[in-house]
Parts: sequence; structure tokens; C-alpha cells
Amino acid sequence: MREEEIINYTELADQRIIEIFKLATAEMPDAERLFSHVLNAQHIWAQRISGKKPLYGVWDIHQKENFERIAAENFKLIRAVLKESPLDKKILYSNTQGIQYENRLDEILFHLFNHSTYHRGQVVTLLKKEGFTPPVTDYIMLKRDHLL
Repeated sequence: MREEEIINYTELADQRIIEIFKLATAEMPDAERLFSHVLNAQHIWAQRISGKKPLYGVWDIHQKENFERIAAENFKLIRAVLKESPLDKKILYSNTQGIQYENRLDEILFHLFNHSTYHRGQVVTLLKKEGFTPPVTDYIMLKRDHLL
């Protein structure tokens, strides 16, 4: 699978979750906290790859009204990083405890997208508990519908 397709998939799946948050009139702090974490992790990894300091902490909580903007900024940065760097580029970065590691860009991207999928599933479970019908975010279903 090409990296652009997995980026497009993750962006579309995230957007479908964001649409539910936009419709919600009730507060859903657990779901909002967890989806904030998804956005934060995407931002943090994109910043690490770029050699920049992240603006958000791992568990910072964002207002749901800001989810769409933050997601758009994240994917713009992720796409810019991919244009500038080959997938086998080694990235030296520090985790939140300041410990340094080195991984290839493709390994980091695999983690970033897998992490997003994992937590989106948890967010969907929380949204179901609040009475929302979960959006379709399965890759193969979006592919079948020619959305990817």
C-alpha cells in the first residue's frame, strides 16, 4: 500500500469521527479526551519527524470545535514531511521522558497510523454508549465505496 493511501484513509476515518463530534450536543468528556489524544499523537510524531518541538502534550484536551482544524494541520504537516524525506530516512527523536530513540520514517508512520486506528476504535465504543451510530471507518469498506 502506498503511504499516500494510508494517509488518505486515516484522514477520512478521523473526519468521520469528527463529524459525530460536530453533531453532538451533549458533552462526552471521555470520547473527547481520547480523540484529543489521537490528534496529539499525530501532531507529536509529525513534529518529531520534522525535528520540531510539539505544541501539544500527549494527553492535552482540545475542544471538539477545534478537532477539524487540528486534524487538517496534522495531515498537512504529515504530507509535507513525506515530500521532504524518503521512507528509509532515520529519524532521531526523544520521547516524552526525554529518552532518545532512532527509527526509520516508515516505521514511525506505521506506528502513527496504527495508533490512530486503535484509539478510533475505542472512541467509537464510547460514542455508541452515548447513542450514536458509529460511522463506517473500515478501510476495505471505504475502498469498496471508492472513497479511497
